[in-house]
Amino acid sequence: MGIFAKIAAGEIPSYKCAANDEFYAFLDINPMVKGHTLVIPRREVDYIFDMEDDEIARFQVFAKKVAQAIKAAFPCVKVGEAVLGLEVPHAHIHLVPMQSEKDMNFSAPKLKLSDEEFAEIAAKIFAEYEKIAG
Repeated sequence: MGIFAKIAAGEIPSYKCAANDEFYAFLDINPMVKGHTLVIPRREVDYIFDMEDDEIARFQVFAKKVAQAIKAAFPCVKVGEAVLGLEVPHAHIHLVPMQSEKDMNFSAPKLKLSDEEFAEIAAKIFAEYEKIAG
């Protein structure tokens, strides 16, 4: 079982932002900006485009709700979406609150946040997600 599957299963701690039976969202521990969140399928699949059509559609709808929660918790111009993920063999989407396109520069220095800051950010996003997801 890979690291993201262990995170989704609760075997490795994470800062949970949203979850359902199929998908899980948690804070990136090397964020570019506050609110930078990863969205993953609970099912282990390396490449996002190997997902079945109906699964990838549900994945994007889940990510949309998480993005709406991020935007409510951290007002921004837009929430950017990126699919990169060569470093971890598990499909994942980066959701990044953006004030400008430079907020999506993955080679820029990352923020250093305390456990308390991460927990507060995740709690804000989770609370907004609960309102949206019902």
